[in-house]
Amino acid sequence: MAIIYHDSDADLGALGEQTVAVLGYGNQGRAQALNLRDSGVRLIVGSIRDESWEQARRDGMETVPLAEAAARGDILLLLLPDEIQRQVYERDIAPNLRAGRALGFGHGYNIRYQLIRPPADIDVSMVAPRMIGVNVRKAFVAGGGVPAYVAVAQDATGRALARALAIAKGIGATRAGVIECTFELETDLDLWTEQGFWPLVMKLFVQGYEFLVENGFPPEMAALELYGSGEAAEIFHQMARAGFFRQMSFHSHTSQYGTLTRQQRVDAAPLRAFMARAWEEIRDGRFAREWAAEQRNGYPVFEELKKKAFAHPLNETEEKLRAMLQAAGISS
Repeated sequence: MAIIYHDSDADLGALGEQTVAVLGYGNQGRAQALNLRDSGVRLIVGSIRDESWEQARRDGMETVPLAEAAARGDILLLLLPDEIQRQVYERDIAPNLRAGRALGFGHGYNIRYQLIRPPADIDVSMVAPRMIGVNVRKAFVAGGGVPAYVAVAQDATGRALARALAIAKGIGATRAGVIECTFELETDLDLWTEQGFWPLVMKLFVQGYEFLVENGFPPEMAALELYGSGEAAEIFHQMARAGFFRQMSFHSHTSQYGTLTRQQRVDAAPLRAFMARAWEEIRDGRFAREWAAEQRNGYPVFEELKKKAFAHPLNETEEKLRAMLQAAGISS
């Protein structure tokens, strides 16, 4: 059984008079910095001089270059994109690390694959909210929080978990519940949902759209029925709130019968094989090596796939559907 921490298990006092340096002020960086500040945590923001720097200044944050933030912070939260963390670590963080400090991550990727190897005399921990940054902030402001994972990869001071839980409390995560895990588990699970689950969901929606259009349905009807009306999003929402199967009670008996009987016809073998292949490539490092090579080569495959995706007829259909819904005051 998983260990789950709540507000009563975490103490902001574990941060004492220490300065938390939030490195990166994007979606997660901004949300977490604002929440920590509102929780009374002393902090600074480290950023390059771009729009995120300007946003941090508009938010009233003390904003300094990354290297300065790394030198001044006692707890460094590295909330930059995975692909640039190693470069920032080697250039701005590593030269400024001192024994007893803490390096915190929002995702385990660079530690899991040993792309970043901190010295043995600092704490290495992770607080990974299970929600996009805007909702991390929205839930906090509303008096709640979003669930998160917490992990400790290196406990040099004996206070690594306490400090990580204090960060989790500061961003509001312990209000919802924080599950203890490892960097490896968090990374592998996150990558697998991205590579072994959501590709199947995306393929299913696209194939469904193409099937309906090929069988004479107007494209707008096909897109509206599959996801454009928001019904699919509401089903997912109720899965999380009421339960995966219990949400079916919100649908007609005809719907429930049709879904339950026809799912028995789905051959699980190829689905499981696809999932297993994705899992193997994550576990043995093949994906990490592939992604690193893609970055070195200037993202040729990534850019080509995005170009192909945005050339799909579904995009044009969405524009027409969006205009219809906007005219009715349904969609922004």
